[in-house]
Amino acid sequence: MALAEPMGAAELPADFSLLMPVYRGDSASRVRRAVESNTAEQTRPPAQVVIVRDGPVPQEITDELDRISAASSVPVVRVDLERNAGLTDALNTGLLWCDHDIVARADADDISYPDRFERQLPLIEDGADLVGASMHEIGDDESDPVALRRAPVGYAEIARVGKRRNPISHPSVVFRRSAVEAVGGYQHVPMAEDYWLWARMLRAGADVRNIPEPLVGYRVSAGSYERRGGPRVFRAELALQWKLRRLGYIGFIQWATNVIVRGGYRFVPLRVRETAYRFMVGHRSN
Repeated sequence: MALAEPMGAAELPADFSLLMPVYRGDSASRVRRAVESNTAEQTRPPAQVVIVRDGPVPQEITDELDRISAASSVPVVRVDLERNAGLTDALNTGLLWCDHDIVARADADDISYPDRFERQLPLIEDGADLVGASMHEIGDDESDPVALRRAPVGYAEIARVGKRRNPISHPSVVFRRSAVEAVGGYQHVPMAEDYWLWARMLRAGADVRNIPEPLVGYRVSAGSYERRGGPRVFRAELALQWKLRRLGYIGFIQWATNVIVRGGYRFVPLRVRETAYRFMVGHRSN
């Protein structure tokens, strides 16, 4: 059962907000590219862009944000946080500035393909609370994807996969803000605020869907898989699994399996970690 009522036919097509956080680790050129791909290049663009500047950023990013605000084809709301608050607080703050109940997420170094929102919005208007999609992993050359992150499709498959790993790719989602707020919004769980939100939504009976085709180009770098390993990430994994267990989202056997498999994954060699992850979520695209 959906957590929010679907929109009536008279209200279609619905307007929606785009929410994008930016922080000091981003680059001006990629911020520009991300905004362009999510607005001017979309066959169904958002009605509003909310950019949350999460703390101080280099001057070139500030200049780029000024340029975007002045030149964007879609109205832009800038929310400038004085200090780096982290992704959870940045997103919750940004949601307060979104004019519309339907909110699309985008990261400042990724791109959205031109038909992304045209494909996702009808599912939200049909009654879905959350819609994700498959993603391409890309590097500097957007036209040459490195790999495909295949999203599980169908509620039963999403629920099954969700017991073992994150079933929804955060940079690809469009959701109803009311459905997100109904389960407490984003909450601070190190490196897993999105997975924890989806788990709570699924547990509450939200209508969660994925589109099988890739609609987002997700930037990966040399350090992307390195950051998935080590003691700090292992501790974060243990904290997440404990929260999922206490929520009742997973049982004892699944909890123990996840701790062993997902915890052990944090200590395997980098090349093995990369290969294992890509095997788990998709396949090579070339």
